[in-house]
Amino acid sequence: MLRPWKTLFNISFHTDHTLVRQISEVIRNEIIRGRLESGASLPGSRALAQDIGVNRKTVVFAYEALIAEGWLESRHKSGTFIAKNLPLIAETSKPVLKRIVSNFNYIQHDSFDLNDRPLDGNLIVFNEGGPDTRLAPLRELSMAYKRVFQRQGKWRLLGYGSEKGDLKLREMIAVMLARDRGLHADVADICITRGSQMAIYLAAKVLVHPGDVVVVENPGYYAARKLFHEAGAVLKTVDVDKDGINVDALEELCLQTKIKAVYVTPHHQFPTTVMMKAGRRIKLIELSLKYHFAVIEDDYDHEYHFGAGNNLALASNYKAANVIYISSLSKLIAPAIRMGYITGPAAFMKSLVNLRVQIDRQGDAIMEHAIAELMEDGTMARHARKVVAVYKERRDLMEACLLQNFGDQVSFRKPEGGLACWVKFNREMNFPQYMELLKLRGVQVVPPGSFYLNNQPSDYIRLGYGSLNKEELTEGLKVMSCTL
Repeated sequence: MLRPWKTLFNISFHTDHTLVRQISEVIRNEIIRGRLESGASLPGSRALAQDIGVNRKTVVFAYEALIAEGWLESRHKSGTFIAKNLPLIAETSKPVLKRIVSNFNYIQHDSFDLNDRPLDGNLIVFNEGGPDTRLAPLRELSMAYKRVFQRQGKWRLLGYGSEKGDLKLREMIAVMLARDRGLHADVADICITRGSQMAIYLAAKVLVHPGDVVVVENPGYYAARKLFHEAGAVLKTVDVDKDGINVDALEELCLQTKIKAVYVTPHHQFPTTVMMKAGRRIKLIELSLKYHFAVIEDDYDHEYHFGAGNNLALASNYKAANVIYISSLSKLIAPAIRMGYITGPAAFMKSLVNLRVQIDRQGDAIMEHAIAELMEDGTMARHARKVVAVYKERRDLMEACLLQNFGDQVSFRKPEGGLACWVKFNREMNFPQYMELLKLRGVQVVPPGSFYLNNQPSDYIRLGYGSLNKEELTEGLKVMSCTL
């Protein structure tokens, strides 16, 4: 018999579990461990209640529950004992109960390496090109969110809405696309998603049958490659040069094999930041019609352009019947605000929306409506102008610091837009070792191999400057140059 009972029962009065359940679990676990043997007597309910500081009825209820389960038995005028025929009899007493392992089959998904978040809060992080969350219009967004709840008839937004997303937000996006990107999209063919990543996933699932060939840029966006691969696609790469994806090489590939889709980032190519030239844009669209493949245009940071012109979306071309357009508001507001969208041919979009319903009934209708109001009253446009000016200054500072700290050790093209710079090291680099040394000195960079199929070695690295202020940028690049 274990004594004293006070040390055995660790009862908490500040938990969701009832006292009856806590007492029952202690006795049950001690029996399973073999520390309370069959036939052993338990203290009377009054004595145990006094020992552990609870009401006697609490102990009585616990004993009765264990008797009903077969763990205990009551003997008239003798007391309460551990049952002779226990529900579970262990051959050997073990301090820890062995867990039963699951034995069903399932599909094993490989890990998804996320290179856009810091490994440590104290690091200066050159990410893939994320925005500075310190610039997010939080006050305006919170006020708009609050107004939605205060408005008469707000209850309508609390139920199920359209699986395509809030109607007002889709209307505002349609206006913005027509005004700023030359793309005339039917509101009925726009679907709001939880970020552009979800939009790419949906497009891949609707387009790809196992064995279909999907062409991706090289170097390119690793997350898109993974999504197409998971959908069963056979991936083929086409190189990117100073004018964007090589459409002549793409045409040669079309002559060799049937292509289902081509994924491109024409506005600021990921990761090289180059803009696809007009001639290549036209030829890509013509190839899509001639060889019957879809073009998935990922316009992930259209707002951040610092050059003389603002290239229209690839999907704005009057021949772009096979183009599926994807973009996001997350980089304009903040990554935590998961707000992407996708539009394309009506029949394709109907199928995509039907799939979206299966995995996500609808998005955050309140947040979508709040953002729509900020777009309607001009707040989002003012915010965009403000942050574009800030990021242009940081782009110029990045250029100056690279030249000052690295000199001819690196080569790069000053990006016309976006939030990152594509830098080539003019010497042989051991990047894994270099990255480890940087982390020891408080700087984190994105693994360069992730931009290439099969993580092939590269002399290039993508350095995001958007999320870093002047001091962080200056110090981070100084550390990087001193660590070479």
